[in-house]
Amino acid sequence: MHAKYAERGLRILAFPSNQFGKQEPGTEEQIKNFAQSYNAEFDLFSKIDVNGADAHPLWKWLKEQPNGKGSLGNYIKWNFTKFLIDREGKVVKRYSPLQDPSEVEKDIHKYL
Repeated sequence: MHAKYAERGLRILAFPSNQFGKQEPGTEEQIKNFAQSYNAEFDLFSKIDVNGADAHPLWKWLKEQPNGKGSLGNYIKWNFTKFLIDREGKVVKRYSPLQDPSEVEKDIHKYL
């Protein structure tokens, strides 16, 4: 999706977290190499917490937005929770980890 829509303004920001079954125990370099092995071209940031007292401020903000709340409120259930943010910085939709990226792709056209 990044390669398909980057020229139209889409940015995908990935934030690894080890808060979900300890699935991301690697170093930043290991995580980056793993992503590159799948030809990931999107922005990959440092490993962060997304839940709890040590949650990164961006994730606290995302979860506090009217369209940023999930079925569990402000709790991120699992890796691959996705947020769609428009060009003005407004959270327009939150997607569960189980929702396929193709569902996001259907929605992004009106925001590019």
